Amino acid sequence: MKWETVIGLEVHTQLATQSKIFSGSSTAFGASPNTQASAVDIALPGVLPVLNKGAVECAIKFALAIGATLNRINVFDRKNYFYPDLPKGYQISQLAKPIVEGGALKILVDGEERIINLTRAHLEEDAGKSLHENFQGVTGIDLNRAGTPLLEIVSEPEMRSSAEAVAYARALHTLVTWIGICDGNMQEGSFRVDANVSVRPVGQAEFGTRREIKNLNSFRFLQQAIDYEVRWQIETLEDGGRIEQATVLFDPDTGETRMMRSKEDAHDYRYFPDPDLLPVKLDEDWIESVRAALPELPAAMQLRFQNDFGVSAYDAGLLTGSRALAEYFEAAARACGQGKLVANWVMGELSATLNKAELDIMQSPVSSRQLGALVARIQDGTLSGKLAKQVFEGLWEGAGEVDAIIEARGLKQMSDSGELEKIIDEVLAANQKSVEEIRSGKEKAFNALIGQVMKASKGKANPAQVNDLLKAKLQ
Repeated sequence: MKWETVIGLEVHTQLATQSKIFSGSSTAFGASPNTQASAVDIALPGVLPVLNKGAVECAIKFALAIGATLNRINVFDRKNYFYPDLPKGYQISQLAKPIVEGGALKILVDGEERIINLTRAHLEEDAGKSLHENFQGVTGIDLNRAGTPLLEIVSEPEMRSSAEAVAYARALHTLVTWIGICDGNMQEGSFRVDANVSVRPVGQAEFGTRREIKNLNSFRFLQQAIDYEVRWQIETLEDGGRIEQATVLFDPDTGETRMMRSKEDAHDYRYFPDPDLLPVKLDEDWIESVRAALPELPAAMQLRFQNDFGVSAYDAGLLTGSRALAEYFEAAARACGQGKLVANWVMGELSATLNKAELDIMQSPVSSRQLGALVARIQDGTLSGKLAKQVFEGLWEGAGEVDAIIEARGLKQMSDSGELEKIIDEVLAANQKSVEEIRSGKEKAFNALIGQVMKASKGKANPAQVNDLLKAKLQ
């Protein structure tokens, strides 16, 4: 039997506010346990929540960025369950009337564009954290995260492979960091993914029973967890078993998922409107002011890069992987007018060097202006690609500006025809066997001669000129 995978993602995005969603406590990461938990956060009797306007504005930004419906009146509900790290015994969330409904996100998978529709996005508070390490026979509770503002973003179950799920998660991560509503730090829990996974026979309209993989905090783990879960479900069904709806965890050490508990449905949480919070009414003038302040979005910038700089759709997608990267590329491209060549350098030499040094684009020792100047010297023939890499190394080391490094290290490309002809004549005289092989039709010998000329010129000869002059002399 052939099987089809069905995947939907729920992403918990921590909103970039200074204080929590219903209290004035700080949301800063890394504080000592329970030092950022106010009377509201720990649910002392008589305290009342006060909604953070900044969290609502983040949700408005997101809705506008994905073309979603903004519910002008939205309501907070109580989601009732009992965990040690949930002080109130319920979580304030949104069910019946969330702030955001619908919308869509474009993804690129194997060079093909796909549109993934979103179901909803709703505001809610985070729970605290249960700590098991360094405790003998007991569990520690840290309530610093309790009340941290989240936007839970729920996709339609439209993804059919782990690759699509990762592409969607990456695109969503890019968007929320791009518009400044989340710092995107997955290691600190700012962007956590839950994957709902099921399988069904190809051609069957009805969905299979889903299992939810909780709290995946890296794209690599997301792909590994889905791949394992899909294999497990198919093997279970083909062996005559049945899938039970459940919540599971992914163990990165074993690469396997394991059941945590049976999966609850909405009725299990006994939702009802929170009596301590009035419905939220969004003002039209506020919405329009947020819209006016939005930056150019990744999808629009990708199209502009293709039109303005002649880069491919795939390259435009990579170059808009973050707002900082896109701004770096555009500044460098405009500095020299060579978009395609700059794109090659940004995605090639620069990215590789940054990765090796474990730096991001904002920490690059080579500025966009310097990279633009380097590419300009390649374009005007001053540098060959090989010599340009040596100049790039100098820029990275802080040895000065492009022209100064070229001058100080004697890296200017040799383009004088008379000088090149002299070197070529010497190489031909010393390699008569190769000359005879070329004239008898052996093309490999031609490349060997080019190599000899480049060696004799210490890598400074203009490769295109060498190619043309050699051809002319061997006719």
